[in-house]
Amino acid sequence: MRTTASTALLTDMYELTMIEGAVRSGTAERRSVFEVFARRLPAGRRYGVVAGTARILDAVEAFRFGPAEIDYLGAAGVVSGETLDRLAGYRFGGDITGYAEGEVFFPGSPVLTVEGTFADAVVLETVILSILNHDCAVAAAASRMTVAAHGRPCLEMGARRTHEAAAVAAARAAVVGGFAGTSVLEAGRSYGIRAIGTAAHSFTLLHDDEEAAFAAQVAALGPGTTLLVDTYDVPRGVERAVAAARAAGGELGAVRLDSGDLVAQAFTVREQLDALGATSTRITVTSDLDEYAIAALGAAPVDSYGVGTKLVTGSGHPTAELVYKIVVREDAEGRMEEVAKASASKTSMGGHKVAGRVLDEAGRAVEELVVATSDVARARTEIERAGARPLQVPLVVGGEIVEEHRGPGALEAAAQRHLASRAELPYQAWRLSEGEPAIPTRHVDLDPRDDERRAR
Repeated sequence: MRTTASTALLTDMYELTMIEGAVRSGTAERRSVFEVFARRLPAGRRYGVVAGTARILDAVEAFRFGPAEIDYLGAAGVVSGETLDRLAGYRFGGDITGYAEGEVFFPGSPVLTVEGTFADAVVLETVILSILNHDCAVAAAASRMTVAAHGRPCLEMGARRTHEAAAVAAARAAVVGGFAGTSVLEAGRSYGIRAIGTAAHSFTLLHDDEEAAFAAQVAALGPGTTLLVDTYDVPRGVERAVAAARAAGGELGAVRLDSGDLVAQAFTVREQLDALGATSTRITVTSDLDEYAIAALGAAPVDSYGVGTKLVTGSGHPTAELVYKIVVREDAEGRMEEVAKASASKTSMGGHKVAGRVLDEAGRAVEELVVATSDVARARTEIERAGARPLQVPLVVGGEIVEEHRGPGALEAAAQRHLASRAELPYQAWRLSEGEPAIPTRHVDLDPRDDERRAR
């Protein structure tokens, strides 16, 4: 969903005050490399999922300080007039590379790398993290749910349980994780996602009786619609639903169950539908589902799942725990030097990272190889020497967006990429129980002397 609205104030104040300080110290133009990575995955998760790439590209393109933004910053006294003049001409002119959307990732994976001057790159931290942390969390939850569904379609229905803008982003991220449709019309319009939905309990309660409600819905949407049959008595609802569709000259498309013991109801409803000869009528279930509830329904005769609250809130983990850190910067002599944070429990590894996934002879992932260096060509050679599958792709080159990552077909490609990336993982990665990351991450530092020099 591209926007003409500026994204420049979707940022934290300290990013602008850092630019102010760097301008004063003469370091604002120093070449710098920032990296997005997770020190750890959310507790118990076995892999993460990259989502939000297209939204990041839109946000970078719209990151402009127009007259309204400059007037606000000046009136609030956030930075000096000199810095405001600089911001007024801001256009990101650097490079961004990252894991292709849909790829899985692990602790230490360089999910996104931003290269430019310090002033160009530092200001993008908050908007990039806000997009990635939300979308990756939703996509990871969606991936676990589609694993639990074993090929049965999952449909996103969570708009009423989150912020209105987040609902559209969540619908997109859910598709990356394997979902097949959304109830949010804006997501359908913006991203070409199949929109789904028929009627709620209020529609049934509006009418004088259930028969009238079903007849009205069938008249409006056709006999292939989905009728909600648990407003009153489920067996009677099923009987009336089938009759309403047949009165209109067809067979009912589906019934929806939204309360009670869904496993038991699915069996009894399937038996009733078959006894009525409605063997083609499907059963869809909703009602506060998560990956565990979906797995519990695995043996039941359910045809699809509608998921809301647990999906859009990351199923217990609303953030992907990604951070944005500087890993290489230009020194006073113009040399590129590794830098890293050494704080207890929040350490980072310096150096520009290049990543590849090592596969065994059967094509199964066994290791995430991350090579750190100030010489990217050397790192790529190391990845190639190890026979690893390269994971990073160019997203922005010299300030120009690589359109294939947000244009027509980008979302479908990301969903297919996720299926392939997830299929590479060892079996334990697919388990819903808590566990360690599916594969280990091995770091190789090609410039250890930089670490020794920093330690002195």
